[in-house]
Amino acid sequence: MRTDKQVAAGARSVRLDYGPLLAGALVAALGALALPARAETIIKSHGISTFGDLALPADFTHLPYVNPDAPKGGEISQWAPGSFDSFNPYAIAGNSAALSSIFYESILSGTLDDVSAAYCLLCETMEYPEDRSWVIFNLRKDVKFSDGTPFTAEDVLFSYELFRDKGIPEFRAVANGKFQSVEVLDPYRIKFTFTPGTPFRDMPAQAGSTPIFSKKHYIENNRDLEKSSLEPFLGTGPYVLESFKPGQQVIYARDPDYWGEKHPLNVGQNNFDRIRIEYFGDDNAAMEAFKAGVYTFRNESLPKRWATDYDFPAVQSGDIVKEVIPSGNIAGGQSIIFNLRRPQFQDPRVRQALGLMFNFEWSNKALFYGLFQRINSIWENSEMAATGTPTPEELALLKPLVDEGLLPASILTDEVPMGSVSSEANNLDRKNLRRASALLDEAGWTVGDDGIRRNAQGQKLRMQMVHSRTDLLPVMNAYVENLRALGVDASFDIIDDPQLQERASPPNFDFDALPTTVVNGGPEPGGILKQAWASVAKDNSSRNRMGYANPAVDKLLDLVEAAESRAELTSVIKALDRVLRSEYVIVPRYYKRDNWVAYYNMYEHPETLPPYAVGELSIWWYNAEKAEALKAKGALK
Repeated sequence: MRTDKQVAAGARSVRLDYGPLLAGALVAALGALALPARAETIIKSHGISTFGDLALPADFTHLPYVNPDAPKGGEISQWAPGSFDSFNPYAIAGNSAALSSIFYESILSGTLDDVSAAYCLLCETMEYPEDRSWVIFNLRKDVKFSDGTPFTAEDVLFSYELFRDKGIPEFRAVANGKFQSVEVLDPYRIKFTFTPGTPFRDMPAQAGSTPIFSKKHYIENNRDLEKSSLEPFLGTGPYVLESFKPGQQVIYARDPDYWGEKHPLNVGQNNFDRIRIEYFGDDNAAMEAFKAGVYTFRNESLPKRWATDYDFPAVQSGDIVKEVIPSGNIAGGQSIIFNLRRPQFQDPRVRQALGLMFNFEWSNKALFYGLFQRINSIWENSEMAATGTPTPEELALLKPLVDEGLLPASILTDEVPMGSVSSEANNLDRKNLRRASALLDEAGWTVGDDGIRRNAQGQKLRMQMVHSRTDLLPVMNAYVENLRALGVDASFDIIDDPQLQERASPPNFDFDALPTTVVNGGPEPGGILKQAWASVAKDNSSRNRMGYANPAVDKLLDLVEAAESRAELTSVIKALDRVLRSEYVIVPRYYKRDNWVAYYNMYEHPETLPPYAVGELSIWWYNAEKAEALKAKGALK
């Protein structure tokens, strides 16, 4: 990391642990206090990295993966499912519109090619000690909100306090208590001091990641972070709201007076004058609209559609480009989660048995055209996925938890569980059916005369799954068919988006099981994992919908935040992955290795795209000549 080091004035504070110190040692320690205090080394930099040095120097002119000469102009349009009734993405209430956080920036900004780095966006520099126990942000004086009013440290303090007091419950549950104080030093300097005992590694970056609102606008307009609203808060971002049709359409316009147009982090970015989102009730309607030119850029998620439905004339003529873009992301944790608050899912043997009935191999061949890959790990397709038996590094982490009685001794010797392997010839795999039946029998769920399993109290083994996506019907119905063969009272029901949001979110959690994406924290997991897996988030987090709580996992999550090297973090995540998989709390499904995109042939992108995002809304651009040619031939409205 290229830094300027300064010597701070004043002495370090000293804390003595009197514990078992001998009298002589205590005298020596106290005597040391009379010596001149050792100066504290302060790092002053243009950013911060979790591990190692920053890749970009302080004088970088643009990000390495952008076209710095990309033209500005034109429109890009995409689709979104369902509807919306709010532009507040930070409230549980309401269904927020797609891209509704586009108005806001934070002090620091990440990049699409480096998961470790955070660079100054709203700040000129940042200062912090080597232990990262506090950070000072030296803010830029040229930043303006989109109404032209100035941005100051008071807005940062106000935004921090707003999220501290009114942010979503899972954020408050894991973030509150980590900040000892936040103080405005002058109009353009603010200091965050972190609570002693907190793992400091990620705290400067976390302090710099809060979305910034205008304090003046918020107060004068009597806004409320906890309520849904069709009026956005006032931010400093590159786009503003141009227009919307409730539940149907949103148009965001590039702010011609955006303060950060020439900032090195923004050069070659924010290239479209307008970003338009069209809403559709289902994917079939959205696909037909794409063919008709109602919107112009489509991220495809359905393998059947990708394999069979992109042979229409516009693709054949080249008016629409069909492109496979490699992804460097770890596999998204697409899984079926159990609601662990339900009594029928308390026994891990039951959860294991239910997982055995998901037939990936048959589904991939019969439904997915062989385009998906199996998920075994929550951190699939990365070095953080646990394999085989524990490594020595994992054993060093797991053994103390076994000794405390928090984990079974088998975790130290057993191979990590893998997703069930089934026959691709038939959906119902008889071998796995027998294994699952034995597990349920052992757990006390036996088959009655009606073919349904019940426990000793006569309660049915029920597994009601819900979702709003109709494209899941083929694979989920196949899974339900297998569960019913096992004697489970299983179903998969399609409900509308608002109902799904209400049932799947706190405080309701009204479902037995749910197809969803499990939070893995991305390529470099940190504090966000606590929002998904910590006991403190068991009943208040939309990321911990399953209601998971385990004191052993809580201790591993503390170690995730405290890891001081990439190798140490990898070992902790492997141990965490091993524990979570050993409890069979999810039914792992599948993932796609690449990004599948289709777009009207008027968009262009850098030759080499960054590994962690397609970036179509930020680093692609509009070719006006190509657009006019498409319109001239009637290929585009």
